Amino acid sequence: MSVPAESILALLRHQIPVRVNSTASLVMDTDKAATAIARKRARERGEEERVPRKPGLEPLQTAEQNDLATTPWELLGVFARAATLARHGRGRGLAEHWQALKYCQALGVGASGYLALTEEGQNPELSYRGMQARELGRALGLAIAQRTVRARFPDHLVSTVDAESVLLAGFARSGPRPSLGARPRPDFFIEAWKPGEPSRLFVVTANGNHQKTTKRTGKTDRSAFKQLARASERAEHFHLAEWNTTPCLLMSTELLAKEGTTVHALQAPGQGLLPVRSVTGRDSADAVPSKRNPPYANAVRVPARACEEGFHDGFLIPRKDRAWFGQVLARTSAAGQLAFAGAGMEIAQYLTSDQGCKHYEQRTFAGSSSVRDAEHCFGATRFFGTDQVFRLNRTRVEAFSGVAEDLYQLLVEGKVEAYRRRAYELRPTLPNGATAPKWGAVSFGEDGTVMALRILPERDKRCAP
Repeated sequence: MSVPAESILALLRHQIPVRVNSTASLVMDTDKAATAIARKRARERGEEERVPRKPGLEPLQTAEQNDLATTPWELLGVFARAATLARHGRGRGLAEHWQALKYCQALGVGASGYLALTEEGQNPELSYRGMQARELGRALGLAIAQRTVRARFPDHLVSTVDAESVLLAGFARSGPRPSLGARPRPDFFIEAWKPGEPSRLFVVTANGNHQKTTKRTGKTDRSAFKQLARASERAEHFHLAEWNTTPCLLMSTELLAKEGTTVHALQAPGQGLLPVRSVTGRDSADAVPSKRNPPYANAVRVPARACEEGFHDGFLIPRKDRAWFGQVLARTSAAGQLAFAGAGMEIAQYLTSDQGCKHYEQRTFAGSSSVRDAEHCFGATRFFGTDQVFRLNRTRVEAFSGVAEDLYQLLVEGKVEAYRRRAYELRPTLPNGATAPKWGAVSFGEDGTVMALRILPERDKRCAP
């Protein structure tokens, strides 16, 4: 028997705790998994391959290890905001613009009282199982990562950007469709920023798995530990200024953990400083950044160990290019905000050709069918955005995503620096909460975004005379 749409929306806005595991034991278990992975590679390839890993992994700070209290819709909102610029193909249909909607019935309260997969969530089609693990794993991992960054910089705003979308600006391989190839890389960048101050950059990896562990499951066989070990390899392939100065947050989500869905989290410390930009001129985020081609092969210099200096491949942003990278990061984030609101050709102004601006110039992305043609008021704030009507167990439901009117207009006009100043000023006045009058589940972002659901009245099915 299908669940009524009203019940689904009520569950989506119900606050549920999410388990967080971040301990010294997790660090040791991850190291054991990394050793086992290295041995397996040596057996398969006939020689020991030295794959660099992020050194100095440690648990999150004590206060950051607490369970996360959130709603399923807020988790899906985190994922939706971060994935707007992820390049899933030239088609970029509505299903990709609204890819979080397919998990509306996948999350609920487990027997332990913690977040868990519902019966429907535990039975995805086989071809979607890996996608579910990856996408829900990223939603939960990013939620913990963002909470961590906000706790450390409570007077800053936090922006999450797909790492590939940013790195394409300087490291894209030439070809008919520029790409980064198979080079290992992190999943996301989180920037903690405040107008007039240096930004803080965090590298984030986030994975998920469906493993059901038992007492007989060995430490080196745990998918979560192996995912964290491989994540430490991907994180080690990005460095800001010089080796090992960029903080990292590594997340692996066990969707079917017995105690309830659990996010395993580790960190590596660092400063990750991006210099203050001028608010006008060619170095501001309002200006189109110059073309840069930072090195990749043997770009990362590792200080001498055992009297021998080492080098390895990686996405290294030289110290002299940090301002350029911050400029690219801010503009890519602005493009993501507009994409979230369903904007069209306005997005192209913020992206380079290597980043795929032509997809937006030619209207070949989701916005070709979901243009910015909707607006709604939440409290005293009007939001501009896009919507879609879909069926949830035969009931018509409207999904809306948008950006506060003031902020949207600044982004359309190419005024990134003014947008950031205004977003920071508006932060105390923007609406919040898990629902709103006439709406079901709502996810408000501190950056002036909203993602909301509501049931629509049934249409009159009678034929006109």
